[in-house]
Amino acid sequence: MWKEENNKLHRHFQFKDFSEAFGFITRVALEAEKMDHHPLWTNSWNKVDIWLSTHDAGDTVTEKDRALAARIDELV
Repeated sequence: MWKEENNKLHRHFQFKDFSEAFGFITRVALEAEKMDHHPLWTNSWNKVDIWLSTHDAGDTVTEKDRALAARIDELV
């Protein structure tokens, strides 16, 4: 579930292993590129954390972030 904190949407994901986590990151990257909206994320083995905010709107959460979050949820 996405949480809005400090003007960002955040969600933590955990996968079976690194390959699954990396595959997820790759799918998210392709969708983010299509939307021209690029997340901040970290990856450590099977864990991925993603933060979304819109830089052009002063690093706040906008509909653009909510749309990408919804798309990411479909990729899990």
